[in-house]
Amino acid sequence: MVPVKRAAVLLLTRKAETVAPGDGFLRSETMNIPVPAVVRLNRYVSIPRQVGSSPSRRGVFVRDDWRCVYCGSSAETIDHVIPRSRGGTHTWDNVVAACAPCNHRKSDRTLAELGWRLPRAPRPPSGWQLRGFRGQRRPDPAWEAWLPQRRHNHRPRIA
Repeated sequence: MVPVKRAAVLLLTRKAETVAPGDGFLRSETMNIPVPAVVRLNRYVSIPRQVGSSPSRRGVFVRDDWRCVYCGSSAETIDHVIPRSRGGTHTWDNVVAACAPCNHRKSDRTLAELGWRLPRAPRPPSGWQLRGFRGQRRPDPAWEAWLPQRRHNHRPRIA
Protein backbone atom coordinates (compact mmCIF):
# COMPACT_ATOMS: atom_id res chain seq x y z
CA MET A 1 0.00 0.00 0.00
CA VAL A 2 1.35 3.35 -1.01
CA PRO A 3 0.02 6.92 -1.16
CA VAL A 4 -1.74 8.04 -4.37
CA LYS A 5 1.24 10.21 -5.32
CA ARG A 6 3.62 7.22 -5.13
CA ALA A 7 1.13 5.05 -7.06
CA ALA A 8 0.97 7.68 -9.82
CA VAL A 9 4.77 7.69 -10.13
CA LEU A 10 4.78 3.88 -10.31
CA LEU A 11 2.16 4.02 -13.07
CA LEU A 12 3.98 6.72 -15.04
CA THR A 13 7.28 4.82 -14.88
CA ARG A 14 5.44 1.63 -15.96
CA LYS A 15 6.47 -0.18 -12.78
CA ALA A 16 2.81 -0.80 -11.94
CA GLU A 17 -0.60 -1.07 -13.57
CA THR A 18 -4.06 -0.15 -12.30
CA VAL A 19 -6.14 -3.09 -11.09
CA ALA A 20 -9.08 -1.14 -9.59
CA PRO A 21 -9.77 2.52 -10.35
CA GLY A 22 -10.47 5.00 -7.58
CA ASP A 23 -12.45 8.24 -7.62
CA GLY A 24 -11.33 11.26 -9.60
CA PHE A 25 -8.36 12.12 -11.77
CA LEU A 26 -4.80 13.32 -11.34
CA ARG A 27 -4.43 16.15 -13.82
CA SER A 28 -1.43 17.78 -15.40
CA GLU A 29 -1.12 20.19 -18.30
CA THR A 30 -0.78 17.36 -20.80
CA MET A 31 -2.58 14.35 -19.29
CA ASN A 32 -5.32 13.04 -17.03
CA ILE A 33 -4.65 9.86 -15.06
CA PRO A 34 -7.53 8.12 -13.26
CA VAL A 35 -6.76 7.89 -9.54
CA PRO A 36 -5.94 4.24 -8.83
CA ALA A 37 -7.47 2.48 -5.82
CA VAL A 38 -5.40 -0.70 -6.34
CA VAL A 39 -2.23 -1.11 -8.40
CA ARG A 40 -0.21 -4.24 -9.17
CA LEU A 41 3.55 -4.06 -9.46
CA ASN A 42 5.01 -5.31 -12.75
CA ARG A 43 8.31 -5.96 -11.01
CA TYR A 44 9.67 -5.76 -7.48
CA VAL A 45 10.09 -2.23 -6.14
CA SER A 46 11.92 -1.82 -2.84
CA ILE A 47 10.21 0.28 -0.18
CA PRO A 48 12.68 1.14 2.57
CA ARG A 49 11.60 0.63 6.16
CA GLN A 50 11.88 3.81 8.14
CA VAL A 51 11.43 3.52 11.88
CA GLY A 52 12.81 6.30 13.98
CA SER A 53 13.76 5.79 17.60
CA SER A 54 11.21 8.39 18.64
CA PRO A 55 7.61 7.33 17.98
CA SER A 56 4.99 9.71 16.66
CA ARG A 57 1.56 9.88 18.25
CA ARG A 58 -0.07 8.70 15.03
CA GLY A 59 2.47 5.90 14.66
CA VAL A 60 1.61 4.59 18.13
CA PHE A 61 -2.12 4.64 17.34
CA VAL A 62 -1.57 2.79 14.04
CA ARG A 63 0.66 0.18 15.70
CA ASP A 64 -1.90 -0.42 18.48
CA ASP A 65 -4.86 -0.38 16.06
CA TRP A 66 -6.36 2.74 17.70
CA ARG A 67 -7.18 0.64 20.79
CA CYS A 68 -6.25 1.07 24.46
CA VAL A 69 -3.69 -1.61 25.34
CA TYR A 70 -5.02 -1.76 28.89
CA CYS A 71 -8.78 -2.28 28.33
CA GLY A 72 -9.31 -2.57 24.55
CA SER A 73 -11.59 0.44 24.15
CA SER A 74 -10.97 3.25 21.69
CA ALA A 75 -7.65 5.02 22.35
CA GLU A 76 -7.31 8.78 22.45
CA THR A 77 -4.05 9.33 24.32
CA ILE A 78 -0.60 7.81 24.54
CA ASP A 79 0.95 6.51 27.74
CA HIS A 80 4.49 5.77 28.85
CA VAL A 81 4.54 2.26 30.34
CA ILE A 82 7.41 3.30 32.61
CA PRO A 83 6.58 6.93 33.40
CA ARG A 84 9.08 9.49 32.17
CA SER A 85 9.28 10.89 35.69
CA ARG A 86 10.67 7.50 36.74
CA GLY A 87 13.27 7.28 34.00
CA GLY A 88 11.06 5.91 31.21
CA THR A 89 12.01 6.85 27.66
CA HIS A 90 9.94 8.09 24.74
CA THR A 91 10.74 5.06 22.57
CA TRP A 92 8.66 2.45 20.75
CA ASP A 93 9.15 -0.10 23.53
CA ASN A 94 7.80 2.23 26.23
CA VAL A 95 4.90 4.09 24.57
CA VAL A 96 1.41 2.64 24.07
CA ALA A 97 -2.04 3.86 23.02
CA ALA A 98 -4.50 4.30 25.88
CA CYS A 99 -7.99 5.57 26.56
CA ALA A 100 -8.29 8.64 28.78
CA PRO A 101 -9.77 6.76 31.79
CA CYS A 102 -6.99 4.14 31.83
CA ASN A 103 -4.30 6.78 31.29
CA HIS A 104 -5.72 8.83 34.18
CA ARG A 105 -6.07 5.75 36.43
CA LYS A 106 -2.48 4.69 35.71
CA SER A 107 -1.20 8.21 36.24
CA ASP A 108 2.45 8.25 37.34
CA ARG A 109 2.57 4.65 38.50
CA THR A 110 4.12 1.49 37.09
CA LEU A 111 2.13 -1.51 35.92
CA ALA A 112 3.50 -3.57 38.84
CA GLU A 113 2.17 -1.04 41.36
CA LEU A 114 -1.30 -1.35 39.82
CA GLY A 115 -1.17 -5.09 39.24
CA TRP A 116 -1.74 -4.53 35.50
CA ARG A 117 -0.19 -6.48 32.65
CA LEU A 118 0.25 -5.66 28.99
CA PRO A 119 -1.27 -8.19 26.59
CA ARG A 120 1.89 -7.85 24.46
CA ALA A 121 5.16 -6.01 24.81
CA PRO A 122 5.28 -2.72 22.88
CA ARG A 123 7.77 -2.70 19.99
CA PRO A 124 8.45 -0.76 16.80
CA PRO A 125 5.70 -1.11 14.18
CA SER A 126 6.04 -3.80 11.55
CA GLY A 127 6.88 -2.98 7.96
CA TRP A 128 3.25 -3.78 7.14
CA GLN A 129 2.05 -1.14 9.56
CA LEU A 130 4.58 1.40 8.32
CA ARG A 131 3.82 0.95 4.65
CA GLY A 132 0.18 0.27 5.26
CA PHE A 133 -2.37 2.55 6.66
CA ARG A 134 -0.18 5.48 7.74
CA GLY A 135 -2.74 6.97 10.03
CA GLN A 136 -5.90 5.67 8.40
CA ARG A 137 -8.30 3.99 10.79
CA ARG A 138 -9.87 1.79 8.12
CA PRO A 139 -8.54 0.70 4.74
CA ASP A 140 -10.40 1.57 1.54
CA PRO A 141 -13.12 -1.07 0.99
CA ALA A 142 -11.79 -1.52 -2.58
CA TRP A 143 -8.63 -3.08 -1.04
CA GLU A 144 -10.42 -5.87 0.87
CA ALA A 145 -9.89 -8.54 -1.79
CA TRP A 146 -6.10 -7.96 -1.66
CA LEU A 147 -5.50 -7.54 2.09
CA PRO A 148 -4.98 -10.32 4.62
CA GLN A 149 -7.72 -10.66 7.20
CA ARG A 150 -6.85 -8.66 10.30
CA ARG A 151 -7.49 -10.35 13.62
CA HIS A 152 -8.40 -8.38 16.69
CA ASN A 153 -7.29 -9.81 20.00
CA HIS A 154 -9.22 -7.37 22.12
CA ARG A 155 -10.91 -8.26 25.33
CA PRO A 156 -14.71 -8.05 24.99
CA ARG A 157 -16.37 -5.12 26.64
CA ILE A 158 -18.69 -5.90 29.51
CA ALA A 159 -21.75 -3.69 29.55
